[in-house]
Amino acid sequence: MSEAVSISASRSGLIIREKEPANLEFPFASLTPVTPTNEFFVRTHFPIPAISAKDWTLTVDGEVEQELVLTYDDLLRLPSVTAPVLLECAGNGRAQLVPKAKGLLWDTGAVGTAEWTGVPLSAVLEKAGVKKGAVDVILQGADKGEVDDPKSPGVVHFERSLPLAKAMRPEVFLAYKMNGKDLTPDHGFPVRAIVGGWYGMASVKWLTHVTVTAAPFEGFWQSLEYAYWKRERERPTLTAVTEVQVKAQIARPALSEAVPGGKPYRVFGAAWSGESDVVRVEVSTDGKTWSEATLLGESVPFAWRLWAFQWNVPEATGQYRVMARATDTKGHTQPVKHDSDRRTYMINFAFAVEVEVV
Repeated sequence: MSEAVSISASRSGLIIREKEPANLEFPFASLTPVTPTNEFFVRTHFPIPAISAKDWTLTVDGEVEQELVLTYDDLLRLPSVTAPVLLECAGNGRAQLVPKAKGLLWDTGAVGTAEWTGVPLSAVLEKAGVKKGAVDVILQGADKGEVDDPKSPGVVHFERSLPLAKAMRPEVFLAYKMNGKDLTPDHGFPVRAIVGGWYGMASVKWLTHVTVTAAPFEGFWQSLEYAYWKRERERPTLTAVTEVQVKAQIARPALSEAVPGGKPYRVFGAAWSGESDVVRVEVSTDGKTWSEATLLGESVPFAWRLWAFQWNVPEATGQYRVMARATDTKGHTQPVKHDSDRRTYMINFAFAVEVEVV
């Protein structure tokens, strides 16, 4: 029977954004194709629940033909999948907003790609039998508490829903391993959801309930938090954050890094785009012109794509601003500024890394 490893062992090398509850950022300058578990960002809303694998169960109820209660061993007996999937916090990059934004001031490291192993959610839903007319699937975690801003209606669990069509897709699964080992408590032990292509709030940790509904879910974390203003005919309506937006981020040079003048420098980073593939990354070192970077490796669905660009650094010393932008298969390119209707979420504008040429 699998049990959790210690929390402290899973947090080395991370940047503290908040101690309690734990919110820890990946040092993006350490970018590798797969993010090590001990460097993968940690996002929590409430204290981490203590759950043992032997006591854990998953209840599947609501608009189903047969309610299920699965144990950890039951889940492990079902056919599994293993795939690299990127998770990005919906507030990643919030520290770049001006004026200073409300909420955790993530810089660029609330993102990572890990290899996850688990059971497709579709297999569990098919086992329960989804009733005709079902529209949403609510994923509820064991973590719970009260929220002050905006004020929650008392104690609430962290929970988010997926449209049934998304829940049945192969990139959505119930993971029990991360990078080949059991999940750590920070990352949702014993079982968490992985929702490829959507921001991290959809990948609910410490999963205990899956509820199928006949009406769209409008819970606290679906309509007040992790929601943005969508305009139709000039009528702004709060809408749930879902798909990850196209984005390229620079790992090197790092902020304020000293770069030798008159020599080539390898600008390096990663790019990603929710349910699309990245087809182009461009780099600017003067704020005016853009040059195409080289995409590295092969494109893998729902994971990031590494890229590199050779910058022929000028001999003139001083401050330079290096920027990157990505374009995906749907033709979406990163904007030059943040859309205020997105509030403090989905931050994908192309911002500059200031470096010193010496």
